[in-house]
Amino acid sequence: MNFSELFKLSGLLGRFSPDGKCLASCVQYRLVVRDASTLQILQLYTCLDQIQYIEWSSDSLFILCAMYKRGVVQVWSLEQPDWHCKIDEGSAGLVASCWSPDGRHILNTTEFHLRITVWSLCTKSVSYIKYPKACQQGIAFTKDGRYMAVAERRDCKDFVSIFVCSDWQLLRHFDTETQDLFGIEWAPNGCVLAAWDTCLEYKILLYSLDGRLLSTYRAYEWSLGIKSIAWSPSSQFLAIGSYDEKVRILNHVTWKKITEFEHPATVASSKTIVYKEVEKSPSVETERLSFPPTRALASSLFSTQSKYDVSQVPVSLQHIKPVTDRANPKMGIGMLAFSPDNCFLATKNDNIPNAVWIWDIQKLKLFVVLEQLCAVQSFQWDPRQPRLAVCTGNSKVYLWSPAGCVSVQVPMEGDFQIVSLAWHCSGDSVALLSKDNFCVCYLEREEV
Repeated sequence: MNFSELFKLSGLLGRFSPDGKCLASCVQYRLVVRDASTLQILQLYTCLDQIQYIEWSSDSLFILCAMYKRGVVQVWSLEQPDWHCKIDEGSAGLVASCWSPDGRHILNTTEFHLRITVWSLCTKSVSYIKYPKACQQGIAFTKDGRYMAVAERRDCKDFVSIFVCSDWQLLRHFDTETQDLFGIEWAPNGCVLAAWDTCLEYKILLYSLDGRLLSTYRAYEWSLGIKSIAWSPSSQFLAIGSYDEKVRILNHVTWKKITEFEHPATVASSKTIVYKEVEKSPSVETERLSFPPTRALASSLFSTQSKYDVSQVPVSLQHIKPVTDRANPKMGIGMLAFSPDNCFLATKNDNIPNAVWIWDIQKLKLFVVLEQLCAVQSFQWDPRQPRLAVCTGNSKVYLWSPAGCVSVQVPMEGDFQIVSLAWHCSGDSVALLSKDNFCVCYLEREEV
């Protein structure tokens, strides 16, 4: 495993291109595009203001930079560095911007969610979508890029409109049986759209492409409801994480619950492996020490290293009592993600912030728990194999695969606190992002 040097970063804006050839990062108002394998700078672009969001086009030829404070989006071309485009929403303002799947249209959401403006880079034409809903996940594209669903709110009712992305024609428009629609997400096969209600109402609705309601699922009433959802890559399962610290798995045939995964503070099953991170002081051969030690040696001497021990069950995990009289209490399933081969589901229960739970989807059983020393900030699956990268806000990266797990110290001077991760599409490298810096970790195929 090798690490690059540290590079400056702002706003956690570091992204590999979809084709894997480039890595884009932002430093204040500058956009830096590097070669993903050598990290040599290929292009350097200067924007009008501090960049708040970046996104690659699907063909990796263009990159969008949004400056929400100014209401401006700038688009840069990698093929023709002299060409660039500026979209100014003017007094309408800007709160969100994204590419359409064809990589030739940009969708801008104006302030107060008055409308979504669709700008064409090819014809310079403009279309408008009215009444978009101000919710966490209000636009969803099918994986094949053919259709777009938009959550809408008009006359105090929730609606969903489905558009054909090739010409932006309206295909279907229907109302949803929700109190306050919170998000929409397509199944990977593009056949089913999940729409879920605000956390005050446990309700998830499943619609077909033509707007028919296929099923409604409610687990309970009169308590905080859905916190997160994830489709399995095969579209066979829908995992719903909720505030009651459980994940419920629905199947794609009847849309009924096939099982629920609990996240108790004590892991009791002898069939579950619990990996506990423990600190170990690095051993140093005193004869080889020069005094005063070099900076690099000093930082590696005094940074505490860690490894995983396998704990004997039952194991009590560190549990926090949430403050329930505040908005957005730290409780329930805040993160969940399926592995690319459909075999595993990783979850995090916000009541037990230091643990990652890995479930065997074939057996529908808890397989592994990773108990970290610090709270888990982020985890992401390798796009090519069941290998999970975890970061906890320190200078280590943790990797788990069915073969075992490792804790790796990033060999950097100073304070490098990893709070986010971004895998390369090949799974051969992963970008480790902190608030002010990033580095790239290169992995060998056989590692872990």
